Amino acid sequence: MERVKTGITSLDEMLSGGLLKGTVCLVKGAPGSGKTSIGLEFISRGIEEFSENGLIVTFEHFPQQIYRDALSLGFDLKTYEEEKKLKILFTSPSLFIQLIEEADGEFDEIVSKYEIKRCLIDSINHLETLSPDPKILREKIYSFVNAIKRHEITSMVTQEDLSLTGELKAIEYGISYIADTLIQLRFVEIESSLEKAILIVKQRASGHDKKIRKFEITKEGVKIEKEFKGLEGILSGSPTKSILEKFTEIKDKII
Repeated sequence: MERVKTGITSLDEMLSGGLLKGTVCLVKGAPGSGKTSIGLEFISRGIEEFSENGLIVTFEHFPQQIYRDALSLGFDLKTYEEEKKLKILFTSPSLFIQLIEEADGEFDEIVSKYEIKRCLIDSINHLETLSPDPKILREKIYSFVNAIKRHEITSMVTQEDLSLTGELKAIEYGISYIADTLIQLRFVEIESSLEKAILIVKQRASGHDKKIRKFEITKEGVKIEKEFKGLEGILSGSPTKSILEKFTEIKDKII
């Protein structure tokens, strides 16, 4: 199966070489945990390193804000747009669903005109405004996922968790089930300081790294480090020293 590298080297290693072509990757996490940064780097690296044009669909942020956020990571989205390598679509959830459900409509035209290979949807939470009925909402989500897969676009979709440390529970309207890959971002409190953690929860039809790793957002993009060592309960947001670590400390004191 063909792999699509995110361009974030350590993340590609965690994904056993990258995302599978034409699949949907859900990136979940609390506000400020790095969801959009990972998505922007995925799009930018695709353009810069793999000659894969990108589409960014946003329901909240104006293009100027997206330009600014990307520049803080070292990527010039405005130049990509001028070179016709990127299309930023700032729209409403209802209009977006209308576009993708229309056969040979504007969405299909954008994909064809810009030769889109990668897509970032930021964020899917806004689709909740379409209907209070989970069944109807689930149908809308399926429509949007199927439209992306119809064009064999490899995509990242962000979802905001309500709690600071993130929630691992399934999403009511089913996006976590139909997404091929699920990446969970969490804040972790270590010695009264907040650190960021990343975990690949699943990757359908592929193996993946199961370690919880520390990462940070830098001026050069996303940097993923080695797993948290000597700690347990990382997913709780307030980890403690592992039994092995405590035993080692006691042994050192005795010696």
